Amino acid sequence: MKKLILSAAFVAVGTFAMAQQTTNIQKMDPAKMEQKRADHLKKMKADLDLSDAQVKQIMTLQEARMTERKQNAPQIQAERKAKMEEMKARRMQNEAEMKKILTPAQYQKWEASKQQKMHRKGTTMKGKQMMKVQAAK
Repeated sequence: MKKLILSAAFVAVGTFAMAQQTTNIQKMDPAKMEQKRADHLKKMKADLDLSDAQVKQIMTLQEARMTERKQNAPQIQAERKAKMEEMKARRMQNEAEMKKILTPAQYQKWEASKQQKMHRKGTTMKGKQMMKVQAAK
């Protein structure tokens, strides 16, 4: 019983941590984003030896793509939410079927094993993210 409660707590903490990460990404300062875009264009101009006309064409293309993304954002978010709900329903169905098949002791052991795997994957992902951050510096 303790393992079940503990594993539920880990899932809840992980969910809240992921939710906070996504809100930070979405709330990025527009001025900062514009500065990054300008820096990227400047780097492209230097690396590829672009003319001013080419830079203007690239800026126009980027603005068109950004506008398109903003227009499609609600639809994409709705599709993503629907997929997540579908995945959740399948997972719940699978767990219900496993609960019917396994004895209570086996089910608890299976749940604990599943939680350990999730924890290991989470640790691995955090390590990979840290490596990317360090490589970017």
